[in-house]
Amino acid sequence: MINMNIENDVKQWLTEEDFLREIKYDENADFHFIVEFPNDNIMDVVKPKGKDCIVIACATQVAPEHLNLMNNADDLTKKDFIMALNFSLNSFLVDFELKVSQDILQQFVVTDQIFEDGLTKNEFIKTIKRVFKAKLQCIWLIDQKFGRPSINVTPSNENDMFL
Repeated sequence: MINMNIENDVKQWLTEEDFLREIKYDENADFHFIVEFPNDNIMDVVKPKGKDCIVIACATQVAPEHLNLMNNADDLTKKDFIMALNFSLNSFLVDFELKVSQDILQQFVVTDQIFEDGLTKNEFIKTIKRVFKAKLQCIWLIDQKFGRPSINVTPSNENDMFL
């Protein structure tokens, strides 16, 4: 059974900070909010059914322009990048999943969770920021290792990771 105070608290905190963009129906969750933090970055805040935690998640598709830069790199550079990315993300103390095909990063998902007994507004907002900074680190590492595309690129967000 859902603790309505948790849902109400999370919704209130997201509203107070102007992060809440959408309330999404999700049959696998007690609640699922679409969050925008910072501007133009979409994240999910989900309380899975039967779990005593909330999950903050951000899924990102690598932009086609970055994929082209990676495709043109030599095999050692590609392998070194994936290893460096794993080490770097691990230092953020978040969970992550890298979708890699032929040593080329296609998508990455960064998540973290807060258990109900540790859920405060301070911990919640800090966790949202940590997940975003881990995503940003991925983008910066792509730029550092492969260069920036000749046009301005913003990686797309993928919203439907919990369907």
